[in-house]
Amino acid sequence: MSVGRPFIGISGWRYKGWRGDFYPKGLAQRLELSYAAERMNSVEINGSFYSLQRPTSFKNWAEQTPEDFQFAVKGGRYITHMLRLQNADRALGNFFASGLLALGRRLGPVLWQLPERQQFDAEVLDAFCAQLPRTTAAAAEVGRGHDDKLKSEPELAVPEVLPIRHALEVRHASFDSAECEEILRRHRVSLVVSDGAEKWPMLRRVDTSDFVYVRLHGGSELYVSGYSAEELRVWAEEVLGWLDGTGCSDGLPRDVFVYFDNDVKGFAPWDALELQRRVQEGLAARAG
Repeated sequence: MSVGRPFIGISGWRYKGWRGDFYPKGLAQRLELSYAAERMNSVEINGSFYSLQRPTSFKNWAEQTPEDFQFAVKGGRYITHMLRLQNADRALGNFFASGLLALGRRLGPVLWQLPERQQFDAEVLDAFCAQLPRTTAAAAEVGRGHDDKLKSEPELAVPEVLPIRHALEVRHASFDSAECEEILRRHRVSLVVSDGAEKWPMLRRVDTSDFVYVRLHGGSELYVSGYSAEELRVWAEEVLGWLDGTGCSDGLPRDVFVYFDNDVKGFAPWDALELQRRVQEGLAARAG
């Protein structure tokens, strides 16, 4: 039976409070990514949300991780929160020229997180999704439209043309509509399953793309609370259903990306490892 691939990890990896807990006491900060990558197969890059990163950073991150590791890269808040997805040609150029292409095969989905106040606008969403590059070659072409806000030399080398996936995290109930779902499906953009401790709706329209993207920000207290054994069991069952297609309306298996963002008290990496264990056990049991 065909199944998708699970990628389970953490949202960011540099947290002072994790040192001496998830990270062994005395571990050098420069080794934290490689330490995490030995234990899980994916992380979200959060710094790209706050500012444009440098190609040297992306290259270093790639060198510190295994070949089959996946980075999800968070799109810039200048595009999502300030421009509100409109008139973003130059900003998209800056983002795609900033270095993420240097990740090569380690480049996973690009995440676009909208602010809570932003409501669904079909015309705006459709136009933005149409701008998103679907391959690394197309991303390099978008990157050529950068402006002088890009502080470093653009990274536009594409030694191998690879697909690029996109995911959209929304935080307003107006996106829970058939029209929104149709737009995202047409553009093959995944609608993020986002658990925000009931601060925003958790939508489960997971059939808009060939992968499912999940962000777990804390079940009861945003960014703070850990997930109980029972909650992780339920999430594992849901992930398994998406992986083999039984949890999707079309019955097709999907790759699944899950990131824990409940980092304040250090629960995120431990919850990721436990969910990873449960999913791997579930896959083994179903294969057997």
